[in-house]
Amino acid sequence: MGSNWTERVSAFCLRPSRFLSDTTADTFLAELLRELRDDRASCGVKLVLLSPLCEYPSLLCPSDVVGEETALELMSVFAQCPPWSLQLRCQLLVALTCVLQCSSCASSRSAASQDFLELLLQVSQDSSDIHGDGSQRFLRATACECLWEMEACCPGLLSQHLELVGGLRQRETCRLHQAFAGLQTLVLRNAVYQLSRQTGAAAKNLKALLEGNSSLAWEADQDSGPPSEDPAPLASLITAPMGSVPTLHTGPDCKELRSVLSSLLEESYLLTPLCQAGMLFRLMEVVAMVPGIPPAIFRAQLLRLLGTSEVCLFHVTLLMKCAFTDSLFSSEDEAFILKRLLMLSQHPLLATPEKLFFMDCLLHFPENCPISCGDSDEALPVLLTPRLAAVLLPTVFNDSATLLARLNLLSLVYLEEEEEEEGGGLAFLSEHVASLLHIVDNGGGREFVVTFFRAAFLFLLRFCHVERYTTSLSHQLCQLYLRHAHLAPHLINMADQTQDRLADPAWTLDFLKILQKGISEVPPARLTLPDLGWHLKVLARVAEESQISQHATLSFLSAILTPSSSSPRLGGDWHRGNGVLAVCRRLLVHPSLDSLLVPLADVLLHLACRYGDTDIQDHARLYYALITTLSREKLAAVLTPGKGEGGCQVKKRTLSCIMSESEGPTGVLAVHQADKPVLRLVAASSEPAADAGDQNPSEDEDVQDEVALQTYREQLADPDFASEITLTYRLTHSEERDPRFDHVFSVRLHFQLTDGSYDDLQDISVPCVFRDRPSPAVTLRLKPRHPYPTTLHVTAIFTAADGLCWHAALPDIQVAFPQLFQPLPAPRTWTPASRLKVFRGLWEEICSEDSDAAVSLFCCRLQESDLVALVTKHFLPFLVSDASRKDEFSIAVFLPPQSHVLLKIRPEDDAVHFHIATDNWQLLPRINSYLLTITSPQEAAVS
Repeated sequence: MGSNWTERVSAFCLRPSRFLSDTTADTFLAELLRELRDDRASCGVKLVLLSPLCEYPSLLCPSDVVGEETALELMSVFAQCPPWSLQLRCQLLVALTCVLQCSSCASSRSAASQDFLELLLQVSQDSSDIHGDGSQRFLRATACECLWEMEACCPGLLSQHLELVGGLRQRETCRLHQAFAGLQTLVLRNAVYQLSRQTGAAAKNLKALLEGNSSLAWEADQDSGPPSEDPAPLASLITAPMGSVPTLHTGPDCKELRSVLSSLLEESYLLTPLCQAGMLFRLMEVVAMVPGIPPAIFRAQLLRLLGTSEVCLFHVTLLMKCAFTDSLFSSEDEAFILKRLLMLSQHPLLATPEKLFFMDCLLHFPENCPISCGDSDEALPVLLTPRLAAVLLPTVFNDSATLLARLNLLSLVYLEEEEEEEGGGLAFLSEHVASLLHIVDNGGGREFVVTFFRAAFLFLLRFCHVERYTTSLSHQLCQLYLRHAHLAPHLINMADQTQDRLADPAWTLDFLKILQKGISEVPPARLTLPDLGWHLKVLARVAEESQISQHATLSFLSAILTPSSSSPRLGGDWHRGNGVLAVCRRLLVHPSLDSLLVPLADVLLHLACRYGDTDIQDHARLYYALITTLSREKLAAVLTPGKGEGGCQVKKRTLSCIMSESEGPTGVLAVHQADKPVLRLVAASSEPAADAGDQNPSEDEDVQDEVALQTYREQLADPDFASEITLTYRLTHSEERDPRFDHVFSVRLHFQLTDGSYDDLQDISVPCVFRDRPSPAVTLRLKPRHPYPTTLHVTAIFTAADGLCWHAALPDIQVAFPQLFQPLPAPRTWTPASRLKVFRGLWEEICSEDSDAAVSLFCCRLQESDLVALVTKHFLPFLVSDASRKDEFSIAVFLPPQSHVLLKIRPEDDAVHFHIATDNWQLLPRINSYLLTITSPQEAAVS
C-alpha cells in the first residue's frame, strides 16, 4: 500500500492537472486525509501523503471552508501522533501552515487558524526534552518558523502575543534564540505599523502590547476591520519616501519600546549576518514610524557595521543611511563609508559579484545632503573625487564585468571635470578603450570582443560631445573593421544603439560615413568573398540614413559587379546576390533617389541580365520595373506598405500599373515565410568509434619509440589531415503538425555560423521529407579553426505539396565540446602499443614545452566500479592503455585542427586523480568543466 501511495503522489506532483483529470481534488484530498488518520500507515507513508498539501495547498483546498476542515483533520492527526515521530510532527505543522495561508483561513482569522496559532505557541514554549537528545528543539524550531510565516503573511496576527514572544527570546540560550529574535522583531514591526494606521492610537496602546495587556492594546480597534487588511505597504516601507511612512505619535516617553529595541540590538551580534540584516532592517522601520525613538539608538552598532565586509550588513547600513542621513551619520562617517566602499570594490580577497555590488553602491550612494531626491538614475556622491576614484582605474587584466563597471564609474567621475590637461582622466579612458581595440585587433576571443564594444559604447554614451576623442575612435573602429570584417554585426549594433541613446545623432552619421568611405576605397585585390558579404550588410545599414550620400555605395556595387582580373567574382551565389539586392532595396526608398536613378538602374539591369542565380534575376527585374515605372511616392508605398496614403490600397493600385492580371501569380513566384518551425534536425545515434584492437593482428605493425612520435607528427604536417568532424542528424518534421507540410520537396538547408571558430558550411539539399516515411539522414562536416563549442543557425527553403515555396527557420544546433573529441588519428595498422608510445611521447613533449602547452590536475571521489563505468561510458574510444589495468588509464583525445588532450587517470587513497596535459592551454577551462559534469553525483546516478 505504501508503494502505491508513493507512485500516486509522485504522479500528482509531476502533473497535477493531468492527475486530477481522472479524479477530483475533493476525492483525492479525502483519500489523503483518510490514510493519514489510519494508525496502520507508517510514518514514512504519512510523510509522503503530506507532500501534496505542502506543495499544492491551493489546488487541494480552493476555499476557506475546505481549508478549515482540512486543518482540523490535520490537527487531529497531530494530536494522535506519538511523541517519538518527530519528523512527522514537524511536517504536519508545515502542512497546516501552508493550508491555512493558501486557503485564506489565516487572513480571515478563522477558528481553525486561531486554534493552530495556540498550538504553535504551546509547542514553542515546551522546553521539556522527553528523550534527552535535544530532539524537542527541532519541533520548537519548526513551530517558530511556522509562526514567522503566519505573521509575515498576516501582519498583526501575533501582536497580542508580543510580550510572550519576547519572553521566549530572553529565556533561550541555544540556537533557537536567533529564531525567536527574528520572530519578535517581525511581530514588533507589524504591531507598530498596525497601531500607526489606527485612529487615536497612542503610547498606552504600544505599552500595553509590550507588557502583554492585549485587551487594553486593542480596545480602540474593536469596531475596525482586521489589522492585516492592507498588508501591501509592509513590503516597501523604509525604501519609500520618508514622508509616506505612517507615524505613531507616542511623545518622548517610550522607555518600554526603547528598552526592547536596546535589548535586541545588544544581542544582535550573536546572530548570523543575514539574520542581523533582517533584524536591523525591521528595527529601522520601527524607529522611522516612532518619532519618539531617536535614530541614535543604532549608534552603538555602527562601529561594527562600518567595519564589516558582509554584503548583507553593509547593504542594511546604507539603507540606514538613506533613511536617517545626518540624523545618525556624521560627515566623518559619510567620508569613511565612501572610502570603505572604494576599498571593498577592489579588495583582492572578495569575489567578483561582491566587488561589483560595492561599485554599484557607489553609484547609488545615499548622501546626507542629496542633490536629487528619489532619483533612480546613477549619480556620483559629491565626496567622490577623481583622486579617490583613481584606485578603480580599469585595466585590461580585469574580467569583463569588473572592467565595464569600473569604466562606467570613472566615466561619470571624469564627466564632471572641466576641460582637462593632457594625460588627464579622460585621456586615460580613451587610451584604455584604444588598448582594448588593439587586443581585439590581435585576435581577442569572442568574450573580449563583446567587452570591447560595450566599453566603446559606454565611452561614447558619456563623452560623445568630446569631438577629438570620438572622431579618433570612429577612425580606429573603421580600420579595425577593414582588417576584421566579421565584426560587422557589432558595428551595426553600435550604430543602432548610439542613434537611439545619444541626444545628438551626429556621431552615428559621421561613423557610418567613415565606414562607407573605408569600404568603397578597399582595393579590389584585397576584397575577398567572405568580407564582401559583411561589406554589403554594412552598406545596407548606411543606406538607411537619409542624410548620407549614397554615390560611393553605388560605385562600390558597380565595381564588384563588373568583371575584372583583380576583383572577386560573385558568380551565382544567392546569398551575396541577395546582399546586393538588400542595398538596392534601401536605395529605392532613399530621399535622394532622383540623383541615384541612373547608376542604380544600371546595377539592377546588370543583375537582371547577367547574374548567375535565377531568383536574384527575378527580384532585380522586379526592382528595375518598379524604378522605371513608378513615381517616388508610389515606389515608397510599394516597398514600405502602410506608410503611403491609403496603405494597402495604394500598394494594390500601384501594382496594377505593372501587372495587367490579378496579384495571384505573385503569390506563386514569391517565397513565403512560415510563422512556425516546420522541420528540425535531430541528432542520430552515433556509431561507436573503431577500436585499434579490432584490427587483424597479422596486419598490425609495431613501431619503435623514437619513430612512433615522428611518424605521427609527419601526418599532422598536412593541414587537411583529420581536420573535419562528422555529425549525423535526421531531418524530421516538428512536433507541432501542420497538414500543409506533411510532404515537402526540394529542401535546401542553409547553415549560418555564430562565431569564427569554424569554416563556413555548404548548403545541403534533401530531395523530400514525408511525415509517414523514415527521416532522411543529414551529415554535417565541420572544419574547426579552434576546437570550441558553437551554435549553428539553420534555415530551410522548400516546396510544399501545394506548389508554393516556403522559407522557415529550424531550431538551432548546439555543438557541444564532447562532440569534438576524436580518437588519436594514428595509422590503422598500428598496434595499441604503438599508440601508447605516441601518447607517452606527446606527454613528455607537452610537459616540457613553455608555449601553449599546459598541465593540470582534477580530483574527485569515485569508487573503483564507478571509475571503470565512467571510463567505459565516456572515454573507451580514446583509451590507449590496456583496459584490464585498473591502476592507471591513459586516454588520448584529438581535437581538430591539431590539438591534443591527454589524461592519466589514477585512483589514489583519498581521491581519483585526473592528470591533464594539453598543447592548447585555452582548452583547460572547458576540460575541467567537462570532467566536473561527468563526475558529478547527478551524472553518476543517471549512469
